[in-house]
Amino acid sequence: MKKILFFLIPFIYSFNSANAQTNISSSKEKVSLSGKITDEKTGEALPGASVYMADDKIGTIANTEGKYRLDNIPNGHHVVEVSYSGYSTLVVHLELNSSVEKDFALSSVVVENLGVIVTGVAGATSIRKSPVPVASIRKQALLQTPSTNIIDALTHIPGVSQVSTGPAISKPYIRGLGGNRVVIINEGVRQEGQQWGDEHGAEIDEMSVARAEVVKGPASLMYGSDALAGVINFITNSPVAEGTLKGNIISNYQTNNGLFAINGNLAGNKNGLNWNLYGTYKSAGNYQNKYDGKVLNSGFNEKNVGGYIGINKSWGYSHIILSRFDQHLGLIEGERDDATGLFMLFGGTPLERIATKADLDKRELFVPQQRVQHNKIVSDNNFAFKKSRLKVNLAYQNNLRQEFGNAEDPEENELFFDLKTFNYNLQWQLPELKEWHATIGVNGMRQSNQNKGEESLIPEYNLFDIGGFVFVQRTFKKATVSGGLRYDTRTINSMELIEGGDIKFNQFSRSFSNVSGSVGVSYEATDKVTLKANLARGFRSPTLAELASNGAHEGTNRYEYGEQSLRSETSLQMDGGLNFNYEHFSIDVSAFYNRLNDFIFYRKLESAFGGDSLVNNGGDFIPAFKFNQQDAKLAGFEASIDIHPHPLDWLHFENAVSFVRGQFDNPIDGSNNIPLIPAARLTSELKADFKKLNNTIHNFYAKLELDKTFKQNNPFTGFETETATDGYALLNAGIGADIVNGKKTLFSVYLGANNITDVAYQSHLSRLKYTAENMVSGRIGVFNTGRNFSFKVNVPLEFSKK
Repeated sequence: MKKILFFLIPFIYSFNSANAQTNISSSKEKVSLSGKITDEKTGEALPGASVYMADDKIGTIANTEGKYRLDNIPNGHHVVEVSYSGYSTLVVHLELNSSVEKDFALSSVVVENLGVIVTGVAGATSIRKSPVPVASIRKQALLQTPSTNIIDALTHIPGVSQVSTGPAISKPYIRGLGGNRVVIINEGVRQEGQQWGDEHGAEIDEMSVARAEVVKGPASLMYGSDALAGVINFITNSPVAEGTLKGNIISNYQTNNGLFAINGNLAGNKNGLNWNLYGTYKSAGNYQNKYDGKVLNSGFNEKNVGGYIGINKSWGYSHIILSRFDQHLGLIEGERDDATGLFMLFGGTPLERIATKADLDKRELFVPQQRVQHNKIVSDNNFAFKKSRLKVNLAYQNNLRQEFGNAEDPEENELFFDLKTFNYNLQWQLPELKEWHATIGVNGMRQSNQNKGEESLIPEYNLFDIGGFVFVQRTFKKATVSGGLRYDTRTINSMELIEGGDIKFNQFSRSFSNVSGSVGVSYEATDKVTLKANLARGFRSPTLAELASNGAHEGTNRYEYGEQSLRSETSLQMDGGLNFNYEHFSIDVSAFYNRLNDFIFYRKLESAFGGDSLVNNGGDFIPAFKFNQQDAKLAGFEASIDIHPHPLDWLHFENAVSFVRGQFDNPIDGSNNIPLIPAARLTSELKADFKKLNNTIHNFYAKLELDKTFKQNNPFTGFETETATDGYALLNAGIGADIVNGKKTLFSVYLGANNITDVAYQSHLSRLKYTAENMVSGRIGVFNTGRNFSFKVNVPLEFSKK
């Protein structure tokens, strides 16, 4: 209760301040922005167009005449984003000190990846003015993309990939780096949930995400340790327009694993008091492919709820955000019967048997399985005064992860991690000084982990870190320069554990300190050509798993040994980019070189007698791994071209390619390749977009995509850790539209098909590639998902309108 009251203090104070302001007369004029949104060529009004100020979390929708109005806007500089389905997003910088009328005209030529970002910067910034490679994915694009989890949905972005363990478990990788090198942000808070483990995914409710932003490259300047590879920011709650009560019901069915999901949300806004409430249920059975048939114990289910309540006034906003993520999922072992090649249940126990068709057809989860819960409360505040802003973001998270691996006692917690984290983030955006925008800030976290299971993989520990930074940005006539410096320190206290009279974990303390920073420029040579360059230094402190792990768990099928002498990883990355946006085509190219010092990786231990070092784990012998360090380098590029020939503005031919190569400075057991580097990839998509087919069908789209992944011939072969992976090509398609009656959208339909030709393939980053050999077929490991059809329906609900 004390923690809840602590988070309510800013909200209560803000609410009282708002009431006081309404009762005290003031000579300061209240600021509003109003006008009309039209088609640039025809001059026709665009009812339903969106106007949004990301820093202020204020937005509205144009009425039937295309007119809009925003009230209670704080004085000062604002970045306004104007968007409408089928049109290019418009970003405008405005200095508002009094009420202003301004009309906006949108172009029907859709240019990809325009808009505003709030990730990796101190304030809302146009994507075009950001010197680092960044992508923004809206709800509409997420709905058009069949996926089984939110990370899977983002892998269509060039340079973004996933380490997967079946459909439910995906860990993001950006330009060849992942795990604790990628920071996930949700509602302004870095997600803390044992992300060092590969056997569970991000604790984010996929169906409630309104927008996702991906920064590719070191972002330690704003986020401190761990943002070495980049940042993924999921935005769920955004206030609806004033005087509105609206919602959605979204459902999804997928044929491959029988996934069924439904999400409902309801949001309102009256006199600045705004709120949102959502809930999601998701259930899936075992997925299948043509080589393995149905893959035993690959099902999962989720029950998630969340929402917020807040107040937005001319002084800023204060929001209280709550969420609960609750997922049950099976852990795929891939063990098979030698004689038949069929999957085995409860291998290595007295209950061992061949899985039957009934077992495979069930949605029931067998041992081993896990439950992942993530509870979070956030106090998100933004106060505007004297042309400056004070941002205060406080959060408490409790991550509970349980692994059940005892077939004879399925309720026994073999592993039970109880992770509690308090996050804090304070930023002061200083008043503009001769067109320089500066922000100073401090952020960090306090964290503790307890082990409540029968076994322990990592020790119990306490962690505290704090970092201070300065971020500056200056916009010239054609160029935007931004950058800053940061200093961090982190202290870890690890607890001793005595097990069976022997010391399993020694008590120790470690401290890590680092300086990070970045400097970059975005140069708009013309209104159609932009050049970008950025230099950034990032760092990552070792995790407790890397420093002190000593144990096995079902999720990885390996025994891990930590190394207490590990040093922090550091990186120095250079980025360059070039963007062309013309009427008939757009081209985007970005390249990078990343120098990594003390790169941490795990490798198999070699037995003194040759072969793998094996550890007896309750009768099963599993391979042993240990964490090491080595200097390394990564280099690569992403390139895309979107051809949209005039007057066929409805036609898009989009092509994207991504490539990354990672190497150690010195070979390790004969291999100088970094582990888990994704293969080169090429995607080609032909898409037709029609804003209005007839009076009933609006925003119609149809697309056909070829997704080609090339062979990975550069695996980390040291100690037989990885093997080469064959290439493959997947044929995907999609079609959808809004069904309209008059001026009201009744519902929207999104149909998608992945792997239409039912190709049997293994991703190089699939952990299932290294499960047991099928002695009948001779194939090693479990294959990825086969043919899958997805059906989504979105029903909008609107009860009142201003």
